[in-house]
Amino acid sequence: ERPHGCTECGKSFSGKKSLRIHQRSHAAERPYPCAECGKSFNCHSGLVRHQMIHRGERPYKCAECGKCYSRKEHLQNHQRLHTGERPFACTACGKSFIRKQNLLKH
Repeated sequence: ERPHGCTECGKSFSGKKSLRIHQRSHAAERPYPCAECGKSFNCHSGLVRHQMIHRGERPYKCAECGKCYSRKEHLQNHQRLHTGERPFACTACGKSFIRKQNLLKH
């Protein structure tokens, strides 16, 4: 159940905290700056995830080729190169893509 709805875009959330963090994106509010490079984030977890880049942390390793990633979802996208999985399909022409952003660009 997601009873907390955003008045700007209609997206719903299960908790009030998640809604407040989301609403910062509409207000361009980013109260968590990176001390290393100055990039700012709308939630603390986004900053923590970003800081892994500066520390060179890449804990997610592809069992197929050994390539490492800082985020699990980046590893999952990469693994589709090995499996051939293309889960994002264009409803107009049927062409499929490994990444959602590639479908959106198409």
